[in-house]
Amino acid sequence: MNVTIVIPTLNEEGSIGDVVEGFKSLGYDDILVIDGNSTDRTREIAKDRGARVIVQSGKGKGQAISEAFQILNSDVLVLIDGDGTYLPNDVEKLLEPIRRGVADHVIGNRMLNFEKGAFTRLNLIGNKILNALFRFTYGVELKDILSGYRALRREVYKEVDLKKHGFEVEAELTVETLAKGFRIVEVPIFYKRRVGRTKLNPLRDGFKIGWTVYNLLIRFSPARFFLLFGLFLIFLGLIVGSYVVYEWFRHVSHDLLAVLTTLLIVSGLQIIVFGVISDFVFRSNVQIRREICEVKRSLEELKDEGKRD
Repeated sequence: MNVTIVIPTLNEEGSIGDVVEGFKSLGYDDILVIDGNSTDRTREIAKDRGARVIVQSGKGKGQAISEAFQILNSDVLVLIDGDGTYLPNDVEKLLEPIRRGVADHVIGNRMLNFEKGAFTRLNLIGNKILNALFRFTYGVELKDILSGYRALRREVYKEVDLKKHGFEVEAELTVETLAKGFRIVEVPIFYKRRVGRTKLNPLRDGFKIGWTVYNLLIRFSPARFFLLFGLFLIFLGLIVGSYVVYEWFRHVSHDLLAVLTTLLIVSGLQIIVFGVISDFVFRSNVQIRREICEVKRSLEELKDEGKRD
């Protein structure tokens, strides 16, 4: 199983050298730094420490990761930020479930063990809210969907379709893995204080990530996506309808509002029914994808056994 370490960077000269050296000392020589046009010495330091360095063709962390997925073909990719917040020594924790064949995508969970000051109070609260939102809307028990330390099998990173170019990419990568029927697990890792200033705006980027979590629901479960929207329309219809009935008892008619009430409720019901039908089709496709993946794994195991014989 050959492993490539992928490090998206932007002005990380204070930490990139230690990150690359950390993996080198563990025997991982295939290290790719994909740089977002840093204005400091990030690229020079990474090259000096033995990493391959390319400049991404676009902007944003998500675009850098998507580009890396396209140009690489290793059995497993390990994604890690270049800001020194993650420990290279934890890489074995991420790779172990893949080696045992129990996971296709492994996420490093920072929430259980982190250095004091690694999260600001606002960031920690925001992370917990976004993770709770994810668990509520998706019904999947994951505790750190925004972690930047991950390991993915080739089948996963070649199959996922990433469209987000910013910090929403971790949420999208998680949802895409689940939507495509791949197995995803979390392992505990240690999270350190960042070297240098963060590029994350807690309020702006937090809102974007929250909106992305809901928007991506249609890729994972159309029924849930349309259910929430349909219930919202029905709720509006009931509010307007309650006003119409109240006024009717006072001998005041609101014909147009009555029509609007009917439209809102009927539209909401139709959207929910459409969501249920879409979800049935979607779930069938996911099941087929999952069975195809199982067949591929079985064939690979048979091929490996044949080579050993």
